[in-house]
Amino acid sequence: MRQRIEQLKQNLGRTIVGKADAIRLVLVALLSGGHALLEDVPGVGKTLLAKSLARSIDGKFQRIQCTPDLLPTDITGTNIWNPAGREFEFLAGPVFANVLLADEINRATPRTQSALLEVMEERQVTVDGVSRTVPNPFFAIATQNPIEYQGTFPLPEAQMDRFTVSLTLGYPSEQEELQMLQRLAEGVTVEDLQPCISLEDVLELRRLCGSVKVEASLQQYILDLVRATRKDEEITLGASPRGTVALQRSTQALAFLEGRDYAIPDDVKFLAPHVLSHRLIPSGGRRAKTIVERLLRSIPIP
Repeated sequence: MRQRIEQLKQNLGRTIVGKADAIRLVLVALLSGGHALLEDVPGVGKTLLAKSLARSIDGKFQRIQCTPDLLPTDITGTNIWNPAGREFEFLAGPVFANVLLADEINRATPRTQSALLEVMEERQVTVDGVSRTVPNPFFAIATQNPIEYQGTFPLPEAQMDRFTVSLTLGYPSEQEELQMLQRLAEGVTVEDLQPCISLEDVLELRRLCGSVKVEASLQQYILDLVRATRKDEEITLGASPRGTVALQRSTQALAFLEGRDYAIPDDVKFLAPHVLSHRLIPSGGRRAKTIVERLLRSIPIP
């Protein structure tokens, strides 16, 4: 399994240049059983990352371009009348995939955004009173532009809380951008990627990540950090218990990615800004990530 993880990293590195930390965070979200939120400007490779991941795990990929006129049934699916059979048939929506990309999710209306809540948490959709399970594994990657807010609907706290990690890809360095042009000349595309692990391997990796040992002192460190967000004067709304669970699960996944069967404080320190920041509501226009980094410096390391 360790070798397969390395193959997966290398496969993603063929199309995503110089973004090792972003690849690690997306894999952490995948292997911890959660979802990822990419907050970045257009054109830095968000869609490419999602498609490359789906290709690498031999999974079904679906993309939703979120717009204000998008309806909930456009995501979940709907029942249509079949004149030949004289009955309604269910037409599955794009959520019936292994990797779902919801592009510019904050451009969809709150009603449509809420259609993703059930499927992200319960791994099922309910249409006309009938619940249908989505494929397993199911992994959602949502994107939003942190600069352009005109015509957008900010995601409510309940939905932000369902993303395990938030991250940015950022602009590449000059050397990385040159490497992108060179690979373009060589013709390396997503379609050239070959699956390196199977969907069954992903489920097995999730199980193994859950068995990574987290010492009681490290659990207390995680708890102290989360509870500090609820008491800090610069934070209006702190992290929820779901955030506590997400931080431990993602810590286990990162430790496993690094080849360990035990977690260490450095795992928590690396992940905390990505797991907790989007769950917080800072006061006075402050940046949540800066506050989390300050809390990390103030809480004693076990």
